[in-house]
Amino acid sequence: MKKAQLTRLKAAVALACLAGVAGPAFADTTDDLLMTLKQKGILTDAEYQALLARKQAEPVAAAQPAPQQAAASALDMSHYVKMTDKGVGLQIGDIALTFSGQINGFYTHDSGDALTGNHIVTGGLANLGSKSSAIRNGLLPAFLKMDVTTNQGGWDVGAHFGLYPGIDSVNGIGGANSAGNPSALATAGIDFRQTYLTVGRPNVGEFKVGRDIGMFGSDAILNDITLLSVGSPGSNSAPSNTSLGRIGIGYIYTDFQPQISYTSPKFAGFQASFGVFQPLTTAGRSEVNKTPGFQAKISYDYKSDQFSAHGWLGGLTQKHDATADMPSYTGRAFDVGAKLGYGPASLLGYYYNGTGVGTTGLFILSTDALGNRRKSDGYYFQGTYTIGKFTLAGSYGASFLKLSGAEKADRDAADPIGLYDPTLVRRNSSWVGQARYGLTSWVTLIGEYVHTQSKAHGDNHADSDTIATGAILFF
Repeated sequence: MKKAQLTRLKAAVALACLAGVAGPAFADTTDDLLMTLKQKGILTDAEYQALLARKQAEPVAAAQPAPQQAAASALDMSHYVKMTDKGVGLQIGDIALTFSGQINGFYTHDSGDALTGNHIVTGGLANLGSKSSAIRNGLLPAFLKMDVTTNQGGWDVGAHFGLYPGIDSVNGIGGANSAGNPSALATAGIDFRQTYLTVGRPNVGEFKVGRDIGMFGSDAILNDITLLSVGSPGSNSAPSNTSLGRIGIGYIYTDFQPQISYTSPKFAGFQASFGVFQPLTTAGRSEVNKTPGFQAKISYDYKSDQFSAHGWLGGLTQKHDATADMPSYTGRAFDVGAKLGYGPASLLGYYYNGTGVGTTGLFILSTDALGNRRKSDGYYFQGTYTIGKFTLAGSYGASFLKLSGAEKADRDAADPIGLYDPTLVRRNSSWVGQARYGLTSWVTLIGEYVHTQSKAHGDNHADSDTIATGAILFF
């Protein structure tokens, strides 16, 4: 090895040793180390003097923090980047970014009555035709929700986004939840249901502006066992993003609606919400409504040892302005329900009643052909029992649509004017039997049997039977 290379190697060895010895507390040790290297012949006198002079010329390094100081520093860093308490996310400074989501899929086999004249029910939800199989979403499509929250000036503020994609392809005619299209090269729909901001304080309550779930009927669907599964499938040979569950078969779908709403703090278990909503038009009718819709809800929660209770009372009202050929009318409805739990068991009962709100969805079949209001009501009840990781559940529910006064008169008249339609749905009902197994904290396996029946105001009726099995994952 050449002399220059050997000198550089020696210096490197000495500097490496110096690098591991920092701070004024180790000054004497460093001097001793250099002297030892010189005495062993690793460093010449000239090299020793040069490295010693270099060490003395460099600024003294700051003392290393004590172990307790290092631990405190690590805790301070956790304020800037750390995991969130719920969902999957992180906190950066005062801002929490959280992702939560759900994915599901079910093999669903449906068998309905033949597509013949005496089985046709207008507004009926029992499937007709040949047997069909599908791999599809249940009542829930998948969803990915993103929440960005922080506190500014004493106010808790948040931005919330919810994307709801399906696993089945749709035809795209009418939006993300359009009719299914099970053909090659088709694509699924993405329903951007939630886009809203929140501002609130613990002692003030929370204000919400944007698109989110409605108030009337929301507890009915959120506590329904078919929310985790399929329920009545709706179209099964060409499935869309979702099944029906109990929509139209025990409650009216609350929908995700543009709103400005307020929710109070809880007082002794009670909480109130109310808001103004984008006015919805009557299905099949062209309207320009000058006043918004209004919805409100009061809920109560109680928990003690093994007993829990949740109850609610909600309502809505909306005026529909007159059109060129239809009179104005106001739709009103209320709903009430309670869920009781004791240990591994729970029971739920629900009822709604409305005038001019229709059935299945808000303001669908809510009036006759002349614009006269129809009354509607419905109910469902269910029970669950959990044994370890197994849950057994069952429910029954029905929705009813009554004739308007003008339709009744036309039906009873000796010389009818054709306003009465004997195929109009009178009742949609279903029985549901369900078994669930919690495979992991995220994944639940589900099997289900559903019998759906539709009856018209005339003699027509239809029945269908559905078997579904699959899995749902929440994170």
